[in-house]
Amino acid sequence: MVTVAPHDTWVYALRLPHDPRAARVARMTVRSVLDSHGRGEVLDAVQLLTSELVTNAYLHSGGPVSLRLTALADGRLRVGVWDGHPRIPAPFGEPPRDRVPVVPADAEGGRGLCLVQAYADRWGGWSLDEGPPARGTGKLLWFEVGGKGSP
Repeated sequence: MVTVAPHDTWVYALRLPHDPRAARVARMTVRSVLDSHGRGEVLDAVQLLTSELVTNAYLHSGGPVSLRLTALADGRLRVGVWDGHPRIPAPFGEPPRDRVPVVPADAEGGRGLCLVQAYADRWGGWSLDEGPPARGTGKLLWFEVGGKGSP
């Protein structure tokens, strides 16, 4: 008889208010979840990218944000961030996904989406409503790290 161990899959979801502390709460949540599941190998990248996406949602959406962490059966970790604004920024939109504008060296911000390209294995985004922002249901941006074949 062959014994098959179940895959270590799980999902955590968190709703964050429109608050400047939301990125910090998201980082602390990510650290707690990944530590409790022994996923320290992806902790730094996931905390960094989650913080960037939640910060962008806070700055550009004007409303609450939802965070979802999903451990997939093949070892990948998928992180999704939903906000109420429908615009999909590069590099999450349609290919080519290399349209992130170059940030001037003296700029104080604007590097977060470049970090997604540098640290995530896969990423994407969906507009949940093609209507205007006042009527739309927002967007979901996601990235994946880890799994088979990942550095």
